[in-house]
Amino acid sequence: MSTTQPWHRRVRRWGQTNLNELDPTNYDGDWWRAYWRRTHTQGVIVNAGGIVAYYPSEIALQYRAEHLGDRDLFGEIVEAARAEGLAVLARMDSNRAEEAFYRQNPDWFVMDRQGQPSVTQGRYQACVNSPYYKEYIPSILREIIQRYQPDGFTDNSWTGLGRQRICYCPHCRSKFAAEVGMALPEAPNWEDPAYRAWVRWSYGCRIENWDLNNRVTQELGGPDCLWLGMINGDPLFSHLSFCDLKLVGERSCVMMSDQQSRRETGFEYNTISGQLLHGVLGWDAAIPESMATYVRGEQAFRKAANPPLEARLWMLTGFAGGITPWWHHIGAYQEDRRQFETAPALLRWHAENEAYLYDRQPVANIGVLWSHENIDFYGRDAARDRVLLPWHGWTRALTRARIPFLPVHADHVERDAPGLDALILPDLAAMSDAQVEAVRRFVAQGGSLIATGLSGHLDPWGEPRETPALADLLGIAPTGERLGLLGQHSSNWEVQSGHTYLRLDPDAAVRHAVVQGFEGTDILAFGGTLQRVATRPGASVLATYVPAFPIYPPEFSWMRQPSTDIPAIVAQERPEGGRILYLAADVDRVYGARRLPDHGRLLANAARWAAGGSPLCVQGPGYLACTLYRQEGRLILHIVNLSGANEWPAYVEEHLPVGPLRVAVRCDAAAPTRALLRVAGGEAALQVAEGWARIELERVVDHELVVFE
Repeated sequence: MSTTQPWHRRVRRWGQTNLNELDPTNYDGDWWRAYWRRTHTQGVIVNAGGIVAYYPSEIALQYRAEHLGDRDLFGEIVEAARAEGLAVLARMDSNRAEEAFYRQNPDWFVMDRQGQPSVTQGRYQACVNSPYYKEYIPSILREIIQRYQPDGFTDNSWTGLGRQRICYCPHCRSKFAAEVGMALPEAPNWEDPAYRAWVRWSYGCRIENWDLNNRVTQELGGPDCLWLGMINGDPLFSHLSFCDLKLVGERSCVMMSDQQSRRETGFEYNTISGQLLHGVLGWDAAIPESMATYVRGEQAFRKAANPPLEARLWMLTGFAGGITPWWHHIGAYQEDRRQFETAPALLRWHAENEAYLYDRQPVANIGVLWSHENIDFYGRDAARDRVLLPWHGWTRALTRARIPFLPVHADHVERDAPGLDALILPDLAAMSDAQVEAVRRFVAQGGSLIATGLSGHLDPWGEPRETPALADLLGIAPTGERLGLLGQHSSNWEVQSGHTYLRLDPDAAVRHAVVQGFEGTDILAFGGTLQRVATRPGASVLATYVPAFPIYPPEFSWMRQPSTDIPAIVAQERPEGGRILYLAADVDRVYGARRLPDHGRLLANAARWAAGGSPLCVQGPGYLACTLYRQEGRLILHIVNLSGANEWPAYVEEHLPVGPLRVAVRCDAAAPTRALLRVAGGEAALQVAEGWARIELERVVDHELVVFE
C-alpha cells in the first residue's frame, strides 16, 4: 500500500473485529490476517481501551477484559496489522465505568436532580463535562500512543447522554452557570428558555471534548494522529446525541460513520447519508462506514449472519454515496461462519474499481436543505413528524423519479448555490437571518425555490417571527390557521379528520407541469395538514383544499364541500428567471409517512418544473437509485436496483432484475466516446447527440456502474 499520502487519504477499505471479553481466549491471529487479505482490507479498527481495556494498562482505574489475563491482545493485533501494511485506529468506548470506579469519583458521573447516578448494563455513565472526559480519557489516549503509535482513534460513545437527560453533577452546574449565566433547567421543556439554551450549550460541550482529544492525540502522535469519535449520517440520530455534523465536518478530514444498516427509510438512505456527510466534510475526504455483517433490524442478533443480499445492498448504496466500506464483525469467533462470505467478493470489486469511486464531484442541479437547528428547535419532541418525514418525502420522491439531488446544509447555500438550479425547503421552519438572506440571494440571481409548510416562519430558537421570512418571496400571506389533520393520524374509519383531498383545476385547457399526469382525475387524495394562506398578485393556485367528510358508513361518504378557494399549491415565475412553488398542503410529509404514489409523482413534477429539467434520464422498469458524478474526462453513473428490496420489516432474499433501461446523460463538456460497464463487463453501444450521451442497459441485477469517458 502506498505511503506517500497520510492514512486518511489512502485507506479505501476498513475492517473491524469488535472484540468481546471472551476473545483473548480464542483470537486466531493467522486466520484474521488471511481474512484481511481476502477482503483487500487496508486499515483496521482495533478495540483498545475505555470501558474495557485489551492491553495491560498501567492506569489503575481502567477495567481490563475479564479473560485478558497477562495477554496484550491489542498489541498483538497492532503488530500483525503493521506487518500486513495496514493502518490502525484504536477503538475506544468511553462513556461508562464499573462501580468501583464510580465509588472513588462519584462526581465524575451523570447525576439526576436528587444526586442519583445513571446506571445501565451494570455500568455508571460518565458526564462529558467531568474529569472523566477532561483528564481520565486523555490519559488513556496518551498511554496508547506512547506504547503502540496508532494512526488515530475512534470512540463509540463520545457524546454521552442525549437531550432527554439533563446531568446535574457539580461540573455541569458550575459550567452552565459560568458560560450561560443561568441555572440548569429543571426538566426537558422546550418552552423553558433555560432548556433551549442548555441544548445549544450541550453541542458546544461535545465539540469542546472533540477538540481536546485531538489536541492530545496530535501533540503526542503527530498531525495525522486524529481522534475521530463516531458519527451517524442520519441528522436526527446525530442531533439527538448532540453531535453537530456540520461542526464535526469543519474540523476533520475524515468521518467515521456508525450507520450500520437500513431502517424503515430504505436502502437509498445510505446513498443520501453519504452525500449529506460529504456536503459538510468535502468530496475530497473519505467517509468510512461500519457495515454490519450480523443481523440488524427490528431485533438484532449479534452472533447470526446478516442475510448476504441485505448486507451487500447496504454496502452498494453506500458506494453510490461516496462511502468507504468498513466490514464489522462482533467477536473474533463465530459459529455462524456465513457472515465471512459477504464482504470478500464485493470488496474485491471495490478494489478493482476504486479509481471510479473516489476523487469525483457529484452532478445534480437540485439541493434539498437541512439543518440541526430545524431538527432541534422546530422539531423539538416531534422531530420525526415535523422534520424527518418531509425530508424523507422529498428524498424518496426524487430517488424514485431518478432525479439527482444533493443534501445541502442551510448554512452552505452560498457555497453550493452556483452549481444548483433549484432549492427545496422541506418544512425548514427554523432559519437564521443569514440563511434566509442566502436563499433570497439565490432567487435574486435566477434560482428556483420550492418551500413547504412553515419554511422560514421561525427564528433559530424555534420562536415565531413577527413576519414569516420568505412569505413575500413565495407569493403568500399566511393567516396562521391550520386545516386538515391537526393531530396524530388515525386509521379508524370512524375518524374523518384525515379524509381530505386536493382539487385540481378541471377547467384548465392545459394543466400546469406540476399537476400533469393526473388528467384522469380532478382530485388527489391528501390526508395531511394545510397552512391556510392568501395569495399575492402574480401567484397562481394549482390546487385547492377539499375539507374532510365521513369515510364510513359508505352511504355518508360524499363531499359536503366539494370546492373551496383555499390554496394548497401556489406557483409563480420570477422576472429574474427562477420559478417559485409553495406547498401549503404538506404533501411531502404525508408521502414520507404513507408513500402514496400520487404524492411522490406530484413532488417529482414540482422538482422537474422548478429546476427546468435534470442532467439524467433513466427510463425503464424498477425502483432504481441513480447517482451521477464527474471526474476529469469522465461521467460516472451508479444504478442500484432496489426493486422489491425496501419492505420493512423484512430482509432482502432475492434480487428482481430489471431491464431494458434507456439511459441519457447530459454531457456539457467533451462528448464521451465509450461507455464502460464495470459490473456486467464490456462496453455499451453509445450514441451522442445534442449534448446527450445515450446507452441501453439490457439487464441490471443488483447494480451497475457506467463510466462515460
